[in-house]
Amino acid sequence: MFVDFYSEEKVNIDTPKVIAFHHQIDSLRKINLENKRLKIFPFNPNYITDYKGAQLGMSLVEIDKLLAFRKTGKFINSRKEFQKVTTISDALLNSISPYFKFPNWVVERNQNMQLSTSRDTRLFAKKSKYILTSTDINLAVKEDLKTINGIGEKLSERIIKYRSKLQGFSTLNQLYEVWGLDTEVVGKLLLVFKVINLPNIKKINVNTVSFRELLKNPYLDYELCKKIFEYKDEVAELQDISELKNIIGFPLDLYDRIVLYLVAE
Repeated sequence: MFVDFYSEEKVNIDTPKVIAFHHQIDSLRKINLENKRLKIFPFNPNYITDYKGAQLGMSLVEIDKLLAFRKTGKFINSRKEFQKVTTISDALLNSISPYFKFPNWVVERNQNMQLSTSRDTRLFAKKSKYILTSTDINLAVKEDLKTINGIGEKLSERIIKYRSKLQGFSTLNQLYEVWGLDTEVVGKLLLVFKVINLPNIKKINVNTVSFRELLKNPYLDYELCKKIFEYKDEVAELQDISELKNIIGFPLDLYDRIVLYLVAE
């Protein structure tokens, strides 16, 4: 049996109910689109992964440039440095940089550097006829360091002592770790000294190292050494040094500095 439901009667689609229904559909569509959009939370751009970079709109080439830079043990500490390393466009930089979150000491350093660079840089060094023996922070002697306003006998000795503990500065950012050296003085040091030659750091095998030897790592304390040894007991042997990141409570912001002294073999 065939039933013909066709009707020539025209349906009025401009009634208040139909219009309200369409408005409701449009609203639901907008909500759905908003939910599909990437929600960006504050993040440290130094730890962008392939997946995260793609989500942010970076190309594979731009992501690879960032990863290659990070493998050198260096850190990006400003939006300007991020663009210089990755070569992303101004538009993309303006879109994602508001979410960059650097450690507090980096933020304070950048603020102090902005204040410092606006002054006459000739005021940063003491008026002296002394000629620097080297502008390499790893070769500078006490007298070189003392040419910087704010650095005297004790601080110069402390910098060299800490340099010895680190087996040499791998990055100038490590100067901020010297006890008693404030950010303004470090800013002055950065205008004169550079890391020209990376130090030759003797790495130790995390799989065979003793607890006492591991504790000599300048970035590890007793509790963290204990966690590393407990993790080794669980996995028997680390296949790759990056496995340290699997340890609960491991300070990821210090990972690149900790592994300057470690290798998994």
